[in-house]
Amino acid sequence: MKLKVTLFLFLNFGFFALAQENLTYQKPSKSILDLADYEKAPTVATDTKNENILFMYRNTYKTLDDLNQDELRLAGLRINPTTNISSTVTYITNLKLRKVSGKNEIQVAGLPQNPKISNILWSPNDKKILFSHTTATGVELWVLDVASAQATRLTEATVNANLGNPFSWLPDNETILVKMLPKNRQPLLDSKKDLPTGPIVSTTSGEKSQNRTYPDMLKNKNDEINFENAITSELYKVSLNGNAVLFKEAAMFSGEKISPDGNYIMLTTIHKPFSYVVPLYRFPSKTVVYDIRGKEIKTVNEVPLFEIMPKGFMAVRKGKREMAWRNDKPATLYYAVALDEGNPANKVEYRDELFLWEAPFTAEPVSFTKTPQRFNDIVWGTDNLAVLSDQWYDTRNTKTYLINPSNPAQAPKVITDRNYQDVYSDPGNFQTKKNQYNKHILLLEKDNAYRIAEGYTKEGQFPYIDEFNTKTLQAKRLYTSSYKDKKEDLIEIDDVKSGKILVQIQSKSEYPNYYIRNIYKKNSLTPITDFKNPFESIKNVSKEVIKYKRKDGLELSGTLYLPAGYDKAKKEKLPLLIWAYPAEYKDRNSASQSTQNSNEFTLPYYGSFVYWVTKGYVVLDDAAFPIIGEGTTEPNDNFISQLVDNAAAAIDAVDALGYINRKKVAVGGHSYGAFMTANLLTHSNLFACGIARSGAYNRTLTPFGFQTEQRNYWEVPEVYNTMSPFMNADKMKTPILLVHGEADNNPGTFTLQTERYFQALKGLGANARMVILPKESHGYAAKENILHLLWEQDQFLEKYLKN
Repeated sequence: MKLKVTLFLFLNFGFFALAQENLTYQKPSKSILDLADYEKAPTVATDTKNENILFMYRNTYKTLDDLNQDELRLAGLRINPTTNISSTVTYITNLKLRKVSGKNEIQVAGLPQNPKISNILWSPNDKKILFSHTTATGVELWVLDVASAQATRLTEATVNANLGNPFSWLPDNETILVKMLPKNRQPLLDSKKDLPTGPIVSTTSGEKSQNRTYPDMLKNKNDEINFENAITSELYKVSLNGNAVLFKEAAMFSGEKISPDGNYIMLTTIHKPFSYVVPLYRFPSKTVVYDIRGKEIKTVNEVPLFEIMPKGFMAVRKGKREMAWRNDKPATLYYAVALDEGNPANKVEYRDELFLWEAPFTAEPVSFTKTPQRFNDIVWGTDNLAVLSDQWYDTRNTKTYLINPSNPAQAPKVITDRNYQDVYSDPGNFQTKKNQYNKHILLLEKDNAYRIAEGYTKEGQFPYIDEFNTKTLQAKRLYTSSYKDKKEDLIEIDDVKSGKILVQIQSKSEYPNYYIRNIYKKNSLTPITDFKNPFESIKNVSKEVIKYKRKDGLELSGTLYLPAGYDKAKKEKLPLLIWAYPAEYKDRNSASQSTQNSNEFTLPYYGSFVYWVTKGYVVLDDAAFPIIGEGTTEPNDNFISQLVDNAAAAIDAVDALGYINRKKVAVGGHSYGAFMTANLLTHSNLFACGIARSGAYNRTLTPFGFQTEQRNYWEVPEVYNTMSPFMNADKMKTPILLVHGEADNNPGTFTLQTERYFQALKGLGANARMVILPKESHGYAAKENILHLLWEQDQFLEKYLKN
């Protein structure tokens, strides 16, 4: 009898183990744990004069307790209803200051106990730094005096940070405009306890509205009430002594922009009706300009609810958009208006028209230019000079122009006309400086502007600085980084006359640090930071960028890691891990280009396979997986075949080097990389197993486009069905580890995607394991979850690949 009972328990446990495992949190093996459990170096920020530097310290990971907080998900927001700040904030836990020319950091005094700091904001004159501190009951406003390194609290925990940064400096450097919770604010409703008064009803107008699958939309009347309550604020002027004066009565303030001269404040408010299908930035809004005393000057924009949008990534709403203050003028607004009604399908000579509107807005707005493509950006310079750019997704084209804002009749001068995916032709970004209004405008010395470029070439990466003459349109090279064993990033120009620039330098084993370089003096390099390498155990791994060709001749690349001490002469055959993410292109030239730099510091993190180089695996990280659709052919028309060709080329390339056992190859990816992984395992026999994290596997659940696909399901059902691993689950014969965050907040990758795909695989007898990480969004944050994820991946690879 005892034998029968034991056998019964065993059989039941065996069945249970196949269906569900009640695991507690696990940690990975020591070699991985030593890399994953490290102390993160601080991030840094300098003032605009590069005189002082702020060190901001954060914990390496959040904890599960950090994620296990009250949360409301409303119209695209995720907020903590108790503290009134985003529930996704990663807090700064300490602040230190130092002179750029100094050596020792100074601990900021007066910080609150157990600081939870966010929303760092330097004053216009760089003498003060605002920040918020989140307490157990709400958000406080604090100020840091840079000279004394002393922090002081300015308000109680009544700041409303539910819509992001809740405060702005006024140009006087003494006054702050702050969003505060209304004094008569009603408590938020508990949707689980309050009974509904009726059903939820939605209707259509008969117009087409091809919206993406947005997460966290409003769902019922209680959500509407909570949303309005959560984002409603009173606006106060708060002085540096903590004195607060009401500026505007309670409203749903969503944007505050102060004119360069400080005499006007442009306020945008959200209005009803709300929507259950689009996020808050598509709700009705009204924009009004007030003077500094609060007197209403002019309503400058009113936007209705826009649920209905034309199809395509270049679609925009009708009416004024992109409204902002012109940085080089005291108080002049600029904005764009679509000339094609916002519809990319409409054929017009010019897509957008740009206008200027000078305060106090007694005169009509003045048109100052039109763009053949969709307006993208403008860098203001002088009365007669600005740099304008437009772009068009379907062709991947971008153009940059010099324009004369004061003379609309003067034709724009095209200075670049290129495919924005063509990184080898990228001339860089124009640099700026602060003007008398403490606003950034084009850095000019006489007729010369300055550009900093990433410097990608076929031979490697060599960042450079060009002096660009705005009259002759000719460029003169001032500096090119010549490192071949290091990577140098040119951050910004400190002083163009003396040649001082801020740079960051790193190598495979040297942690990135900041320096001041003098480009006019050879080898003139002054260190600013001295961060140490926290990953000593992998400093001697072999790392190189390898280049290889797909069977159609397209050149590809990836960063190859070999275990420390690996003998390249003996060429032991090791298992190979490939981590990748597909990218779509409209031309072969751009698709073949590489932005990888083997001299980049090796920073292992949960989003790659690099940890496993310590366990005897070869790792090909960031392997190129281009998907090309030239002319009228779209990339996704041949997605699967190109995916498989990319994978085969990568395996062939590493196998040709003699390092791997090609029967022991695994592939992995996150998000669209997970989608890639499932498709590769389904449609090829190249891999022994795969790891897919937070992916989407049924494209019919994203019927109005996904990733870079603009066509809807009903236009190309064969594309959606062929590309969906769910639709082809019966073909899956390879072990797969599926991982997803329980609270994924990314459009299209709802947790349901993994759950339903796993159910299909299970029902069809495939070898699959599903891990749902509690409380996690699209990117994972909690230490407990991340360490367990590494354990899961390690166990899976040991079982299905290595052994």
